[in-house]
Amino acid sequence: MSGGGPGADGGARLRAYPALPVWVVEDHQDVLPFIYRAIGSKHLPASNISFVHLDSHPDLLIPVNMPADTVFDKEALFSELSIENWIMPAVYAGHISQVVWLHPPWAQQISEGKHNFLIGKDISTTTMRVTGTDHYFLSDGLYVPADQLENQKPLNLHVILINPTEASNSREENGEVASAKRLKLNTDDTASTTSASSSVAPGDLDHSTPSVKKKEVQNTSALNRAETLSECSASSSLGNSECPIREVVKDVCQALQKGDAYVLDIDLDFFSVKNPFKEMYTQTEYELLQELYNFKKPQRNATEEGLLDCVENRVHQLEDLEAAFADLCDNDDEETLQKWASCPGMKPLVQLVHSLKTRMESPDYEMVHQAGLTCDYMELPHHVSTEEEIEGLIQSIKVLLKDMPKPTLVTVARSSLDDYCPSEQVDIIQEKVLNLLEYIP
Repeated sequence: MSGGGPGADGGARLRAYPALPVWVVEDHQDVLPFIYRAIGSKHLPASNISFVHLDSHPDLLIPVNMPADTVFDKEALFSELSIENWIMPAVYAGHISQVVWLHPPWAQQISEGKHNFLIGKDISTTTMRVTGTDHYFLSDGLYVPADQLENQKPLNLHVILINPTEASNSREENGEVASAKRLKLNTDDTASTTSASSSVAPGDLDHSTPSVKKKEVQNTSALNRAETLSECSASSSLGNSECPIREVVKDVCQALQKGDAYVLDIDLDFFSVKNPFKEMYTQTEYELLQELYNFKKPQRNATEEGLLDCVENRVHQLEDLEAAFADLCDNDDEETLQKWASCPGMKPLVQLVHSLKTRMESPDYEMVHQAGLTCDYMELPHHVSTEEEIEGLIQSIKVLLKDMPKPTLVTVARSSLDDYCPSEQVDIIQEKVLNLLEYIP
């Protein structure tokens, strides 16, 4: 990783922050303006940025109907983004080239390992699409072959599991953690920032409107490959329980070699996560949604033609469901319901709507559709962690941060107002994470 040295950003030397910026927002897409601000101020390069993303959700979908060229109008772009689709537009814009998704054991939306694919403008629809063939992309109808894309940009995606580590046996070290300086966040319009030498009150943060999910520091100094691998080498002081995380450190550092700088991004729901829709609907209703929105996977090792058929069928299925629930928003009488229920695959609609109407006077059918979109090939992660599990993940990330090179900036999303990170845990997790940032070298 070349950091702020010559060659980054077309040969210009990047500026260095006097202290590590940590931006804290409520909704995850709201971190993107702060990343763009760092690009504009020359603290981040305009291209070849690596993005280390700790989250229970990949957030790698695409605004389905947004014209690809919207990414070149910053304000228009920011107004279009949601919590599940804010990273890929920055890839298409040419800023981010590597994404390292570090996920907890309960989040399995994308298969483990390295995924190299293209994002570009679909020549037939002018929207952004990808050549990625993981079910994550197919189930949202986002796949097209490479010859259908113009202005292609490559993405190197690394999907890496983070397991909890046993808490340190050293009382002395635990004491150091407990007494670590707490970071002070200064309130901004949409987020907060801190330097590594100040102190925080989680309750002081601004909170923004929740949304539906589908799912200032010094710049890194110039590091050549040998120096970085040396920095990431195993330490003999680590206990056996930390050995697996050492392998993760090595993998992450190797991925970062390809970029010129990196952003560390942490969603607090990485540590504990809820599927809010499971609390909005009964188990029977949720199962009916799963039946309606079920994604028919392509055959293993499907041909390009098979993948295109799969995507075409999926797009038609989702369009029909969207139209059905839009109709029900206008009029949910029995005639409208039976009309849609007679369509292929729509039979469960009758039982679902009847159930909803027995529980509520006027069901929010738009929200029902949004919930359905999360019921494709896999449920949204739902794992409310114990204190021990949270602490185990904190210990794993501490080992990771100690041996990774320093990021240019850190972004943190609370994700609590829309109930992804449990509201009763979010402040505790945030305090632990901010203390954790003390371990960045």
